[in-house]
Amino acid sequence: MISIIIPTLNEEQQIKKLIPYLRSDSSCHLIQEIIVVDAHSSDRTTQVAADLGANVVKSSQKSRSIQMNKGAGFARGSVLYFLHADTYPPNGFGKMIVDAVQDGNTFGCFRLRFDWKHWFLEANCWFTRFRTRFFRFGDQSLFVTKTAFQRISGFNECLRMFEDQEIISRLHHEGSFKLLPGTVVTSARKYRQNGPYRLQLVYFTLYLLYALGFKQEFLMRTYRELVSFPRV
Repeated sequence: MISIIIPTLNEEQQIKKLIPYLRSDSSCHLIQEIIVVDAHSSDRTTQVAADLGANVVKSSQKSRSIQMNKGAGFARGSVLYFLHADTYPPNGFGKMIVDAVQDGNTFGCFRLRFDWKHWFLEANCWFTRFRTRFFRFGDQSLFVTKTAFQRISGFNECLRMFEDQEIISRLHHEGSFKLLPGTVVTSARKYRQNGPYRLQLVYFTLYLLYALGFKQEFLMRTYRELVSFPRV
């Protein structure tokens, strides 16, 4: 059974659409629970999530790595599935994940597509069909067996950025990776707000600085200075 873990911060509008979508999936019988880990949202994210039947967990810190670890600590399923609030997995995702685990895979993800048909974003997403770690992004979602997740002590809570890429590297030492054939569809709201070329350049620059060993505080400060965030 799968525990879906969704970190949130002011995601009322996204959560009210995502949870019913997950509940209506053809393999929803494989979902043990949906856990929303919220970091002090000022909107109705937690109330909406609770009304829709999700288990709501409060996080004292606004950090995806901390929030996802906290959710994993409450999870009862044998498979953890980490999902962003604005990302929609393909129909039958639960069966795809369970089949992959039963085939002996420890962790994996889906391919990526944005909800904006922009040639530049579509070109970037085309590369997510390859297994190389360089083309792994957090928006692709991540499934992992609970035992493997616990063995590596989960996400690195010192990281405020690139925690998704970092955990992939460590999981490769724990078992087999499966790139599932389906495609998740994620919101391009930040790309619309900032422009696709500019935002991708910001991401590339930040990743380069991360690879060079720059501190997380500097990366986060630079990110906030260069990127404007949609209101909803």
